[in-house]
Amino acid sequence: MTFKAHRQEEILTDKFNRVIDYVRISVTDRCDFRCVYCMDDKMQFVPRAQLLTLEEIAKIAQVFTELGVKKIRITGGEPLIRRNVIKLFEYIGQLPRLGELVLTTNASQLTKLAQPLKDAGVKRINISLDSLNAEKFKRITRVGELDNVLAGIAAAAAVGFEKIKLNSVILKNRNDDEIIDLVRYASDRNMDISFIEEMPLGIIGDHDRAEAYYSSDQIKNDLEQFFTLVATTKTTGGPAKYYKLAETGTHVGFISPHSHNFCDQCNRVRLTCEGRLLLCLGQEHSVDLRKTLRAYPDDMDKLKQAIRDAMLIKPKGHDFDLTEKPLIFRHMNVTGG
Repeated sequence: MTFKAHRQEEILTDKFNRVIDYVRISVTDRCDFRCVYCMDDKMQFVPRAQLLTLEEIAKIAQVFTELGVKKIRITGGEPLIRRNVIKLFEYIGQLPRLGELVLTTNASQLTKLAQPLKDAGVKRINISLDSLNAEKFKRITRVGELDNVLAGIAAAAAVGFEKIKLNSVILKNRNDDEIIDLVRYASDRNMDISFIEEMPLGIIGDHDRAEAYYSSDQIKNDLEQFFTLVATTKTTGGPAKYYKLAETGTHVGFISPHSHNFCDQCNRVRLTCEGRLLLCLGQEHSVDLRKTLRAYPDDMDKLKQAIRDAMLIKPKGHDFDLTEKPLIFRHMNVTGG
């Protein structure tokens, strides 16, 4: 994966003067799990012929860094099930203007890929973990094996990434009784943890999202029965608001698209696996970068201009409403992490 580098560096801004320095890149919409909040039980995946190639993703990643992006997160679906994906990590990890290459994964492949990922330049890993109970874990993921995930987490810890953070989606009457156990699990392993409110993306048949909604404020209240939470200014470049547990030093983050909208300071865009640049998690504004890239495969200036122009349609934010059917019909696995 080689092509001519462009020297001029820019700062990418939208029409609200927000600096866009973080891109989440989905390399696949496929996953070896079928989490109930992420997918319907009968998903139709993007035909493989419509996926961006790894070489195309590499080109887009380099162009973003030349436009001032400092952080790239690789997501899916489950990114580590894509064939030869380590080559992409190796390429992006060498981009001279990139500040940080990070990954979100379900940990199912980490027993064999943790060391290659670290060698490729991945600094931090976010791992989805919604339950420590094997039966509940299988219920939430539909097909996942908890022991395999815990082994993957252990493998990642053993190779020495700069930081491992757990992500948990809490659903009322499903896993809300495990909040304290999940925090203690993270604390015992010197890991941080973030709790994420379920996002109404795509139609799912598993549960009523309004009924299952468990807010960040409720989680915080549960934690305060056992821990002292101290507000911090910690940031990892994303939307989480962090607190530090006085008793353990663990950082607990809250990603709250419903209860505490984080759009005003949005610094991110998402690239889907078929090449759509999504300008907002909860809106459909997008630009087809695959079309531009394939029409002008050797003209990176065309791609840069398409990205600059896309910033003009990045909306101010989303407006999720759990009482209505989703206005966004793409599922979370299609959105990209």
